[in-house]
Amino acid sequence: MSANTETIGDMLEYGQKQFEQSDLYFGHGTDNAWDEAVYLLSSVLDLPPNADRSLLDNSVSIDDQKKIKALYQRRINERVPAPYITKKAWFCSLPFYVDERVIVPRSPIAELIYNQFQPWCPESPNKILDLCTGSGCIGIACAYAFEKAQVVLSDISADALEVTAINIVTHDLHSRVTAIESDLFSAFDGSDHNSFDLIVSNPPYVDADDLAKMPDEYAHEPDLALASGDDGLDFTRRLLREAANYLSEQGLLIVEVGNSSVALEKAFPQVPFTWLEFTEGDGGVFVLTRTQLRQYAECFGLSSDES
Repeated sequence: MSANTETIGDMLEYGQKQFEQSDLYFGHGTDNAWDEAVYLLSSVLDLPPNADRSLLDNSVSIDDQKKIKALYQRRINERVPAPYITKKAWFCSLPFYVDERVIVPRSPIAELIYNQFQPWCPESPNKILDLCTGSGCIGIACAYAFEKAQVVLSDISADALEVTAINIVTHDLHSRVTAIESDLFSAFDGSDHNSFDLIVSNPPYVDADDLAKMPDEYAHEPDLALASGDDGLDFTRRLLREAANYLSEQGLLIVEVGNSSVALEKAFPQVPFTWLEFTEGDGGVFVLTRTQLRQYAECFGLSSDES
């Protein structure tokens, strides 16, 4: 087949073959070579993520072929995650701008948002905090799920919050979604104004051993959003100590800790973490109520007076 009659299917097969021969790591929006090729090709041809397979027989112009192959080659040569190449990631079926100032959205918390955190949230939360927000994807998706909720997006990284701001504008959510620079709760005063019905966090939780062994693709993501001490729990320990002060009476804390779930249970064996199950993804997400955080405050290193 001549170059000028290449089809979308031909280009995808070419990309799949190149990726499989290059020992790439997939895990930033896709989990296989074909889907990775689809991701990159779709950005050039401006196709939606759920494009119909009937498009596979459509021809691709020589100019677009060159653009697609250039993206494939960059993916191989630089080991850069595809969403950083396209500057777009999908989360909860919503598009988000991303670049190397934030990690690529991929949290299993998306499934909880789709289900409006049922059965854990029997009533719709009025105020939600997305802690360690990065691109803002979790909090913005929550704003779509709960159309009357006020949502605060918080991150320690000013660079990350620049990306967050882009996504707030893109989704036109100024009226209900605000962003704040804060190291955990340092920018919050604990008043009723800062009392949340739901705190959701995908914080840094990668332990030192895992960080050292991660595929090259992860080197493009900010260490600040990944690393959290020897056991991956430096941030989560602080969060467990302080979160109750920023939750409403019936408030919930939902946190992703990934593989560090084993270390967390070992560190706090008395605490009844509820580990959530997912139809997709690896899990590693727990829920605790404000009442439980108060009840086990001493386990987290607080005196009864402090709690």
